Amino acid sequence: MSEWLVLTIAMASACAVVLTIAILSNRRLGEDDDPSETPDVIEYMTMMIGVVYAIVLGLAIAGVWEGRSAAQESVRLEAQALHEVSARASVYPVEVRDRIRADVDAYVRYVVDEEWEAMTETGNLTERGTVLLDRVRADVTDYQPRTDHEGQAYQPLVDQVAAADDARGSRGQSAGATMPGVVWFGLITGATVTVGLIFTLQIRRTFRELLLAGLFSVLIAFLLFLIWAFDSPFGRGISATTGPFVDLFPHAVGG
Repeated sequence: MSEWLVLTIAMASACAVVLTIAILSNRRLGEDDDPSETPDVIEYMTMMIGVVYAIVLGLAIAGVWEGRSAAQESVRLEAQALHEVSARASVYPVEVRDRIRADVDAYVRYVVDEEWEAMTETGNLTERGTVLLDRVRADVTDYQPRTDHEGQAYQPLVDQVAAADDARGSRGQSAGATMPGVVWFGLITGATVTVGLIFTLQIRRTFRELLLAGLFSVLIAFLLFLIWAFDSPFGRGISATTGPFVDLFPHAVGG
């Protein structure tokens, strides 16, 4: 199911539930009911709970956004390190250079075409990807430099392979959901309480009051969807992309 369809259903459902409850509750009120009799303390508590929940939502959104940004940065660092390996290998003999570049391209192609999908489905890296990166490492470390120029390029190449491996590890750690279940419990419970408290203010069936109640519930649903979409940096519609690999290795991935 499309993430945008999920968002539409969630917002429509939240709005429908709130408006239905508001209308049904209003029908049960007597003609002598006076909405101005709502105690001031209830209005104050409703406002304070709404403020506290808004702060919690803001912190949750900031947290998942930071996680997504970190995941995208790890992809960029991995692609850049591999690009440096491919570029710096130019000082090596033709057969060595071509082997390094071919293995780098094979790794990139596998990450973009296969490992990325597997990572979004399982939340883990694949053994095949590890094998392909180890092959690149062996290409670099097993070669014995024959000239001073090759010797000067050797250690930077080793460092770039290590940087790619480190970035790959970071990518793997970011593959799963970042928000613990207890946090989701708190967010959903808080949303229920916050939306539920608006009924203590005795909403009438006027267009203005129903519109504001509906928009409030839609806003809460949208913010929760935003947190859910960012929660898995590689697994949902608003996620990290393979853009850095495609930009730096268009020949390998058919870009």
